[in-house]
Amino acid sequence: MISKVKQISQRAFSFSFSDTLDQRHPLFILANKISWSTFEDEFKELYCADNGRPAKPIRLMVGLLILKHLRNVSDESIVEQWSENVYYQYFCGLEMFDPTPPCAASELVHFRKRIGEKGIELIFRESIRVNGDDSNDSHVNVDTSVQEKNITFPTDTKLHKKVIDKCLKIAKKENLTLRQTYTRTVKKLLVDLRFSRHPKNKKKAKKARKKIKTIAGRLVRELQRLLPNNPLYCDLFELYQQVINQLRNTKNKIYSLHEKEVCCISKGKEHKMYEFGNKASFVVTQNTGVILGALGFRNEFDGHTLEPALQQAIRLTNTKIETASVDRGYRGNTEIDGIKIQIPKPFTKKQTEYEKRKLKKAHSRRAAIEPIIGHLKKDHRLGINFYKGVVGDNINILLAATAFNLKRIMNKWKEIFYQVLKSILNVFFAPFLNLICKPNF
Repeated sequence: MISKVKQISQRAFSFSFSDTLDQRHPLFILANKISWSTFEDEFKELYCADNGRPAKPIRLMVGLLILKHLRNVSDESIVEQWSENVYYQYFCGLEMFDPTPPCAASELVHFRKRIGEKGIELIFRESIRVNGDDSNDSHVNVDTSVQEKNITFPTDTKLHKKVIDKCLKIAKKENLTLRQTYTRTVKKLLVDLRFSRHPKNKKKAKKARKKIKTIAGRLVRELQRLLPNNPLYCDLFELYQQVINQLRNTKNKIYSLHEKEVCCISKGKEHKMYEFGNKASFVVTQNTGVILGALGFRNEFDGHTLEPALQQAIRLTNTKIETASVDRGYRGNTEIDGIKIQIPKPFTKKQTEYEKRKLKKAHSRRAAIEPIIGHLKKDHRLGINFYKGVVGDNINILLAATAFNLKRIMNKWKEIFYQVLKSILNVFFAPFLNLICKPNF
């Protein structure tokens, strides 16, 4: 039935994209600039030709990943929009309009896992190549930012309540009879926690927090007795026990049960003291603003992230980097693999006026990386990471950088088109405008 509907729709909307679409549209141009054969040659080894269900075209899946971060939408939204947008379909390799969805949204998840971090880095490298000579710059800016994870603001009581809920769910799944479920008790204790900062409620709230923690420990220990040495739940019980035992000053604290790798990072922001996620480092050309490197780290000192970030940029571009301008957070680095590290500091008497002017210009240009990071967060899904695990952190950073590079070159093509159009209008209509606007003396 579905195939018949597809055939009827193709007959009804049978027109070729190459003949009908605007060839000056940035997505149309970008579709012809990207080397899709690179991805097909690299990823075809990940598929089996004669076993299982036929796979979706590699260009389709890579195109959907790029469009998702280019337009800042979810997996579900990009699949829905694809069946409505003819430029999306041409970008993904179709020649004629197809109103049916390209795939299920979950297939994008499986494709990201299939190609992994290495495959996403290949897509990022292609975005650098598309920018052409703009990516060949021996002077770069480097900075880090926090990529926040999609978790709620962590508190001890929230985590203990989640441990209780998880334990009750395990007991229900395994048909276990607990001595007490504490459902009504926990509900009353959560009521006592309301307005906990009010002076009259502080003592009652403190007792409620302690009681919820005690109940969480009881349920975990009871499940450990009822399910001894069960391989399905051993790691979970260890995680729950770690959450219950951790204190304020405990190192490597757990802030989320479903994302235990999340770090608490303080970047010194006045409006947001702490951010929960991982650190992202970016290497950007100083004069053109092309992202040459995008790498994820845990909560590390900025100076320790500099060498791997620069090595990645050199490996992806095969160009020599002479200088890297950084802020004072990278103090302690003066030179890495022959690359001069420029950190703002007071001038010395030995420096000439020319050297001072050059350093001052480089440091003022370094600030250009800040709006780039802002665009990555606001427009290309770096603000909140919805992908799972450490690999998901790195994949999201690379895809956001890919989308920024492609958006940059698309905006440049738009600007060139408008300049050409303006010059043509000036040539043809300038004499008429002079006649109309000629003053009468």
